[in-house]
Amino acid sequence: MQKTVLVVGAGPAGLAAAAGVAASGAQAVLVEKAAKLGGTPILSGYAKLVPSGEWARDAMGRMVKRVEDSKNVTIHKETKVTKLTGEAGNFTATLSNGKTVECASVILATGFTHFDSINKPEWGFGSFEDVVTTTQVEQMVAAGKVACPSDGRVPERVAILLCVGSRDRQIGREWCSKICCTVSTNLAMEIKELSPTTDVFIYYMDIRTFGLYEDRFYWKSQEEFKTKFVKARIAEVTRSPDGRLLVKGEDTLVKRPIVIPMDMVVHAVGMDPNEDNPEIARVFGIGLEKHGFIDRAEHYTNTCGTTRRGIYAVGAALAPETIDDSISQGTAAALRAVADLDALVQKGA
Repeated sequence: MQKTVLVVGAGPAGLAAAAGVAASGAQAVLVEKAAKLGGTPILSGYAKLVPSGEWARDAMGRMVKRVEDSKNVTIHKETKVTKLTGEAGNFTATLSNGKTVECASVILATGFTHFDSINKPEWGFGSFEDVVTTTQVEQMVAAGKVACPSDGRVPERVAILLCVGSRDRQIGREWCSKICCTVSTNLAMEIKELSPTTDVFIYYMDIRTFGLYEDRFYWKSQEEFKTKFVKARIAEVTRSPDGRLLVKGEDTLVKRPIVIPMDMVVHAVGMDPNEDNPEIARVFGIGLEKHGFIDRAEHYTNTCGTTRRGIYAVGAALAPETIDDSISQGTAAALRAVADLDALVQKGA
């Protein structure tokens, strides 16, 4: 029986899982397909994280340093798992760099893929340069300036459109992406901090700033930063003769059509299943649920379990998830994987 846990993916959940395994005294092997550790917050250039307000580079930097400094963690970057054989307690993983890992269990922290706004063409992305995504605006905030890509001017009016790639059966996205409302209200405040004269509008079907986020983001963005919330159904984004963008749709509270001029329109993009999930399912011999996320086992007594014994999944690999909950799940999976090691030892495996 191997005393090693294989962790796949080095985002928030994977880094937490590897650190948890290492802290227990067991060995963790961390495999990451990118050249950098830190996952989407680092690779996509996020600004300040929700809800802490800490810069992503600083928060994720601490998590990365913790595993890089651990003598119990072996790291493989720019690497994938190409094959997994064996069973719980005695897996053999073949890596794309030619190495093999003998491990007792596997934790999949393989994350998600951002929705591609090209799949929502009526809302202007790909047609108009000043229609951007929340990820692009995060990068602007991290760089210290929010500007229209077309000409570099600071926008006077910014519209953030919620549920782009979420809660939309017409394009096969039947799920809520959980974090978009909160991220968007936070982004509205960050835009105002950099450009106090910019008016920010959020167009929404429903607002889902769950738990304590309601007060810290939804109300704060309205009362302190004067974000304007409009309950609406957006039909399309076009351009007026003077070059400004036009947001067209229906104000669903007063039941009237709207045509609102904007300098920049932001798509609050949802969380799709990782585009690699079909390959991940094949390599690890696990199932996917109907939307394409990794399928989970019976949850209450097999926390983080998948459809194959000894293989666990955490964070946005299972469903849209917050960074904080992804970290908690990574730690929980580490505890479960180490508990499995102890159980196998007691059985003489």
